Amino acid sequence: MSSSAFLDDIRWTSDGLVPAIAQDHKSGKILMMAWMNRESLSLTAEEGIAVYWSRSRQALWRKGESSGHTQIVKAIKLDCDSDVIILDVEQQGGIACHTGRESCFYRTLSDGRWQETEAVLKDPKEIYS
Repeated sequence: MSSSAFLDDIRWTSDGLVPAIAQDHKSGKILMMAWMNRESLSLTAEEGIAVYWSRSRQALWRKGESSGHTQIVKAIKLDCDSDVIILDVEQQGGIACHTGRESCFYRTLSDGRWQETEAVLKDPKEIYS
């Protein structure tokens, strides 16, 4: 059995992708969601570093390649329907979001409006200079 046979167990979207949710391996906090294709998931499993598929760039995206905020993968989990991945990660630098926050999920619906509930930890201009 090939070491990449696990890829055949995934229910990929019609465009060959699967949603991947990154969560902090200690706290369980959801950090971000991105897409993976067969190659990015295979590389993630092989290298132990999160590699995603950028739909906008149509290219592999190694998380942290420009920011330094790499995600070290502690576990890769597949849901019961085989169509969503969870990556338990150790987030380097404590910042997962391109806005400079710990999590991409920093807005909470309150009284019919989105309220920012997490502070910017580092100005994105400093991260991506």
